[in-house]
Amino acid sequence: MGSIGRQKHSYFHFLPSAIGKIKYPRAELMVMARPFLKWAGGKRQLISEIEARLPADIDDCTTYVEPFIGGGSVLFRMLELFEFETVHVSDLNLELMLCYRTIREDADAVSGHLLSLSEMYPTDKEGQKAIYHDVRDEWNASVGREGQFEGEDAAARAARTIFLNKTCFNGLFRVNKSGLFNVPCNYTKRPSLPTEAELLEVQETLQGADIRVAGFEECEELVDEGSFVYFDPPYRPLSDTSGFVSYSKEDFDDDDQRRLAELFRRLDAKGARLMLSNSDPRNTNPDDDFFDELYSGFRVERVMARRSINSVGGGRGEITEIMVRNY
Repeated sequence: MGSIGRQKHSYFHFLPSAIGKIKYPRAELMVMARPFLKWAGGKRQLISEIEARLPADIDDCTTYVEPFIGGGSVLFRMLELFEFETVHVSDLNLELMLCYRTIREDADAVSGHLLSLSEMYPTDKEGQKAIYHDVRDEWNASVGREGQFEGEDAAARAARTIFLNKTCFNGLFRVNKSGLFNVPCNYTKRPSLPTEAELLEVQETLQGADIRVAGFEECEELVDEGSFVYFDPPYRPLSDTSGFVSYSKEDFDDDDQRRLAELFRRLDAKGARLMLSNSDPRNTNPDDDFFDELYSGFRVERVMARRSINSVGGGRGEITEIMVRNY
C-alpha cells in the first residue's frame, strides 16, 4: 500500500509529488472516518440511495473523483466500501479544503485547538454568544490571508472553521460577497465537535488522497475509463428565495450548471462512470424540466429527501431530488 508522506504544500496546490497505489478500506481502521462538518445539502441521508445506484462494475474502477467534496459523506462511505488506487477530491471553497488538508497532515494539532475552544464554551446563552462572536470576528479578520496558513496557523484556522460550523445556526457555512462568515449563533449546551479519535480516523483515511482547491472542470484531466466520478454541485435554488446557502463568494448559477452538464458529456465520452445529484425543479414548478433537458440521453431519476425549503409546507418536508447516471 503506497502513501504520501507529510509534506508542506501551497494552500492553492495540494498536489502530491507522486500518488502510489493506495487501497481502501485500510484494515487497521476499526471505525471508518465520518464527516467532521455539517454541510448544507449533505448526502448522509441519501447514502443508501446512492449505494443502490452505484455501477455494477465499480470494483473495476481504479480511480475515485469527487470535484464538489462538501462534507465528505459520500467520499468516506466510498472509501469504506471499495478499493481505489487513486483518489482525487477538490472544491473551490478555500476554507473547506484547508480543513481537509490540515486534518490530513496534523489532526492532533486541529484537535488541540478545538479542545481549547470547547473548554471556553459556556452554557449560558449570553456567554455562548460572546464566545461565538469572538471566534467569528477572529475568523473574519483573517479573510484574505488564504495562501498564508501553514502549520499551527492552519490548524488554528481549521479548528475555528469547525467550531463555527458546529455552533452556528443550522450548521451552515455561509459567507457574504466579501468572504466574511455571517451566520448567527446557535445555542446548545454542548456543541457536537469531532473528537480527537474521529479526526485521527479522518487523517488516516485521507492519506494518499489528492486534495486540491480547484474548479470542477479541472478534474477532466484526471478522469479516464477506469474512473468513477460523483458530482454534488451547489444545488439549483427551487425558487427565487429558497437558495440553500452561499458556500463561497461566488454563486453557482444556471450557466455553471450547463458547463457542468457539458463536462458530464465529455467524461461520458471518455468511458468514465458518472453520477450526479441536484435539486428537482418540479418540486415548485411541475413544468420545469431544466435538468431533464440538460441531461437528456442519460438516466435521470427522482429520489425522496428531507430538506429545508421555504416553498414546501412548514418550511421542511419530503421533497424529490434528482440523480443522474450514465450507466
